[in-house]
Amino acid sequence: MLPKGILKPKESRSELNSDAAKTANRDGGGSKAGASSGPVSAAATGNNGEHSADDGHDHGPAAPEAAPHTTATAAQRQELARLLKEYKAAPTAAAQSAVAITLARRYESVERFDSAGFYLEQVALASPSASNWQRAADAYFQAFSFAASDERVKLLGGKSRELYGKVLQKEPGNLDAKTNLGMAYMASEDPVQGVTILREVLAADPRNEKALYNMGILAVQSNQFDKAVTRFQDLVKVNPKNVNGQFYLGVTLARTGAKEAAKAAFLTAKSLSPDPALAASVDEEVAKLK
Repeated sequence: MLPKGILKPKESRSELNSDAAKTANRDGGGSKAGASSGPVSAAATGNNGEHSADDGHDHGPAAPEAAPHTTATAAQRQELARLLKEYKAAPTAAAQSAVAITLARRYESVERFDSAGFYLEQVALASPSASNWQRAADAYFQAFSFAASDERVKLLGGKSRELYGKVLQKEPGNLDAKTNLGMAYMASEDPVQGVTILREVLAADPRNEKALYNMGILAVQSNQFDKAVTRFQDLVKVNPKNVNGQFYLGVTLARTGAKEAAKAAFLTAKSLSPDPALAASVDEEVAKLK
């Protein structure tokens, strides 16, 4: 479940930067200390840790016939169709918003985060509070984080940037929204803007895990491994139980020749998670150090 993109130089920049967002978003990525950066929800990943719902389906209210994600049960599909009809037939804006919120929750449960974002955006348009804009932005950002193609990364990243911009117009000090905005810019045609925003977040909150992690990933992508080591060291000082922070600290220490320190970081990452895929990745990396 670790993002392997940074170790595959043939992949596109948007794929690499989406991988960074995917991992930080999947693990909660905030500044709260815990067993990692946060729990992995059942809806966040597919069977192989990859999201599989971003397949270009319709998101609009006029598409009740659109098939939900293939993991949806027959009962879930029926409920979505019923809710879509209720949404279209709602007699007032307030009633429509109430149905839209329920629709969004159901779409999230079947891993269609872009559809959830669409309906939460309708709620925000009807009642444009910062919290409503952020709920919609977060749903689009979730979809962006797991987008499977450059086209989807561009589309959903653009939508995330648009809506986080609306959040920050109302709450300029909202660092969570600002961090996600920076991460969305990382996969755009202006990644420098993303770096600038993440640096602003760290200036305001030097302990921000999500910003530290992504600045570390950016340093790796540009082969600045010494800088990456510093970012990941800062990250695991903030939260020693951040699994991805420990793993990538090992990766970057290995790249700088600090083999013993790299081994220690890898083994710490392995000890923090029961994930067999992580254990296999750690064993593979440790073997390279001999």
